Amino acid sequence: MRILIIAIAAALAAATGALAGPTVEAVKARGQLNCGVNTGLPGFSAADAQGKWSGLDVDICRAIAAAVLGDAAKVRYVPLNAAQRFDALRRNQVDLLSRNTTMTLTADTQLGFEFGPVVYYDGQGFMVPKKAGVDNINKLPGATVCVQQGTTSEANLVEYSARRRLDLKTLPLPDLAAAENAYFTGRCAAYTADRSALAASRARRAGATDAHTILGNTISREPLAPLVRHGDAEWADLLRWTIYALILADEYDITAGTVEANRTSNLTEVRRLLGLEPGIGKGFGLDDSWAARAITAVGSYAEMFDRNVGTKSALRLERGPNDLWSRGGLMYAPPVR
Repeated sequence: MRILIIAIAAALAAATGALAGPTVEAVKARGQLNCGVNTGLPGFSAADAQGKWSGLDVDICRAIAAAVLGDAAKVRYVPLNAAQRFDALRRNQVDLLSRNTTMTLTADTQLGFEFGPVVYYDGQGFMVPKKAGVDNINKLPGATVCVQQGTTSEANLVEYSARRRLDLKTLPLPDLAAAENAYFTGRCAAYTADRSALAASRARRAGATDAHTILGNTISREPLAPLVRHGDAEWADLLRWTIYALILADEYDITAGTVEANRTSNLTEVRRLLGLEPGIGKGFGLDDSWAARAITAVGSYAEMFDRNVGTKSALRLERGPNDLWSRGGLMYAPPVR
């Protein structure tokens, strides 16, 4: 049975009244959303030569800005590496961290943060030169592996090597660019990261797709989700339900270009989603068209996926477990770390 998440949101909004939290008010007063993103990960968050940002994580920032400020362009992107990201959020340098971050028990319960819904189900893999002639990382015992320092990928690599008695040598680098460069210049026999990051690394280097292979090994579950600080329930709710709105748009085949056409729908859930039933924005301190603005700005989740990381993008990734609406976004439990 379909879970009517927008109906639940509407009921909560009607019950609690207008409750704009401090972050919503701060963003409104500033007229700009400060959004923490990756320093450069194609498909997720990367800037072009003109400084224009794009990617799946960037679209989350744009959707929130559209919902709160009515303009998806009112975002200041703050590039952060893995070591900087949590401090920047904790110190209020960003309002939201939308930066390919794995949802973990520790980050959710001990670091003072709250995760939104998963926006991409990933898993850690390995890339090796095709000339190595191997199809499994277990066939490279003792090999040196490049990895980004301070990430779950580093911890997973150490644990996997110990469990399989592979004696893999870890070469930790400060960011993805450094890890990628070390691998492609031959300092490591393999490179490990989320499979999406490996695909991005391979896509941005001429000839790399033909010369390097991503092995079949997947050694972790990496549910990637944006996050905010604990203590501002309205802001966390807004993040959560904006993402749900994008997923629901996918379910109902509502695209960025068909929001207006769907305003004539007789479906109650669609009408709530598009702000045609009163009260949907009260719980956030917003008007009722916040979700319609988000969808108009970035499209449905399917549009976001296809545009940034799908088979027609440079990354050429299959939808797979990221068919979120059919799974409700809830079928894959986060790892307990």
